[in-house]
Amino acid sequence: MSAMLVHAFTALPLAQQATETITTGETIAFWILGPLAVAGGLGMVFARNAVHSALWLALSMLSLGVLYMAQRAPFLGVVQIIVYTGAIMMLFLFVLMLVGRDSSDSVVEVLRGQRLAAAVLGLGFAGLMAGGLARALVGVQAVGLAHVNAGDGNVVNLGRLIFTDYLFPFELTSALLITAAVGAMVLAFTDKRRGTRRTQRELAEARFRGEYERPSPLPGPGVYATANSVATPALLPDGSIAPESLSEIIESTTREALAGDIAEVRGEVPGPDAHALAPHEHETPEETSGGGSGEAQPPGHTNNGHGSTHPAADPDDARETRETTSTSDDAESAHTARSSEARR
Repeated sequence: MSAMLVHAFTALPLAQQATETITTGETIAFWILGPLAVAGGLGMVFARNAVHSALWLALSMLSLGVLYMAQRAPFLGVVQIIVYTGAIMMLFLFVLMLVGRDSSDSVVEVLRGQRLAAAVLGLGFAGLMAGGLARALVGVQAVGLAHVNAGDGNVVNLGRLIFTDYLFPFELTSALLITAAVGAMVLAFTDKRRGTRRTQRELAEARFRGEYERPSPLPGPGVYATANSVATPALLPDGSIAPESLSEIIESTTREALAGDIAEVRGEVPGPDAHALAPHEHETPEETSGGGSGEAQPPGHTNNGHGSTHPAADPDDARETRETTSTSDDAESAHTARSSEARR
């Protein structure tokens, strides 16, 4: 913030030295963006909510970026807006919003004595910055943009100065990124539990003493041996199925129904034959109905469709045939279920 104040108080006199006249637009832009930058810095310091503090800092950075562009330093303005405001500050803002810090968390000191240390270090850093900038600006004569941008242009000249004369200060400034990352980790860390924290050994002993519902995590469905399906259960050490690894819908479905669904999906169960239900081309409706000869059939006999009769089937024999067919279907379904389980 001290850099913003020094910049605000020294930019206008230097600009007046470099040029004889200052346009009205430059004056309006300075007196609008300058207070906004200072207000953003003050809001960042005094905001109790971490998200609000980050937003105030973003406002200050945007104002400085526009000021750089107004002073004909387009590279600095674009870098200030895109890199600092658009990348770094938005990253910090997203992390703070995902973690969910609020104003009540700022009351709890993660590091003991950090408030006093932060105040002392902040005042010392502000004095150091103010002294360095004041010494650097004393006796400086503004030469104008024509001299600064002479040669290869503003961007090339700025890059040459950064990586030649000011290489060490530039690399030292990059350490601020590491400091900001550590500060974000400290802000994001919070312990919602009251009292002392248990170690891993104490937690394991408490689980096996019965203080928790179960000593181990819940088994989840997924990849077990050769299967990758939510319908594949987890197996306990004794080979039995863990009940918690299957959903209630799959657990309530019988194996025969599951085997039938699997066989139907695979096409192993044929559907109804429409040709068997329709009359053949050489048969007449009378022959299909059993009255092709026009003669009355003896009691207990049926027409076979070719003019001959045969005794009707006994009802007991028909019932026995149906039971045999049902038993055969059940055996086939059980065999299909065992085959599906073996394939799993």
